[in-house]
Amino acid sequence: MAGLATAALIFCALATAIHLMTIALALVRVLARKRHREPKSMPVSIIRPVCGIDHFDMLTLRSTFELRSDAYEIIFCAAREGDAAVPLVRKLMAEHPHIPASLLIGDDRPTSNPKLNNIVKGWQAARHPWIVLADNNVLMPSGYLDDMFAAFGPGVGLVCSPPVGSHPIGFQAELECAFLNTYQARWQSAADAIGFGFAQGKSMLWRRDILDKAGGIEALGHEIAEDAAATKIVRARGLNVRLVNRPFEQPLGPRKLREVWDRQVRWARLRRATFPIFYVPEIFTGSFFPILSGVAAAASFDVDPAVALAGLAGVWFGAEAVLASAAGWHLRLLSPLSWMARDLLLPVLWLEGWSGDTFVWRGNDMSVAKGQEISQSPRHALAATSDS
Repeated sequence: MAGLATAALIFCALATAIHLMTIALALVRVLARKRHREPKSMPVSIIRPVCGIDHFDMLTLRSTFELRSDAYEIIFCAAREGDAAVPLVRKLMAEHPHIPASLLIGDDRPTSNPKLNNIVKGWQAARHPWIVLADNNVLMPSGYLDDMFAAFGPGVGLVCSPPVGSHPIGFQAELECAFLNTYQARWQSAADAIGFGFAQGKSMLWRRDILDKAGGIEALGHEIAEDAAATKIVRARGLNVRLVNRPFEQPLGPRKLREVWDRQVRWARLRRATFPIFYVPEIFTGSFFPILSGVAAAASFDVDPAVALAGLAGVWFGAEAVLASAAGWHLRLLSPLSWMARDLLLPVLWLEGWSGDTFVWRGNDMSVAKGQEISQSPRHALAATSDS
């Protein structure tokens, strides 16, 4: 028993140390001072796929027209004329006639990825050598392009930003913030800080020639997830994926628990299918097993288990609170409760990642095993062009 208690204590201490290290690495990134230099006025084409109307689409799509740059064009892509987002896009374009913007409509399907299919026509129409692919629900600050270019240094082939949840309405959206911010964005920032960045499809800055040499935009369809394909394409060229220091917001609004869970299951299965060696240890990344181990070992070391539980929870979630506060990420009194709920769900989510190959993506039945859609009706195909 003493040996088991010692092993449990060592595991708890090691996991807690890794947790604090990722917090520290993420803090270094988000607190990094911006260099004082003139913004790079590189000509950029910004491609934004739209589909339907999300809660904050007026805010996020309008932000595309308010960037601190005079050298960019905007290309909106919709699958059909009757899409609910089309009138909003046309309204915004009419309100900002000084910004070169266009709306392309068409339902091309060169890949099995519905979102990617919606973007293809925009890539082909883009006029500039630098191209940003940004989901409709990404909120672009005025310095969005400056931040993206600031990370595009020597040896870099792609710059991305994970989404940071903001403006949640209801506890379900708070739970999504818990997954997106101090868990996923933290781990991605920490990995990037040690030179091991992964692409994220929410915001991507490409140098066009890099992707064209790999086969063009359609090459991102070689994997079931375009961000996994992007990571592999860039690394195959001996280049790195980098993240911006301060990730961009994704305003959430109200959420249903089922859609929050389904989205996390989809991402888990995609990670397991595309990078299985990194998916295996994910089960130990939350606080559940480390705290459980620490509490189980406490009595063997003459420590009250209740004190151990309170102390470990304070360390784990207190560190997350420090990161959220310093980064300016969403933080409320409810946040620690949502972090606890997330960590209780992480082992279940990890098992869900292994338990099947299929998932639903905006009405489309997809398979990570086959790397293709297994069914797609015309209505579903038109509804799957962006990811909430």
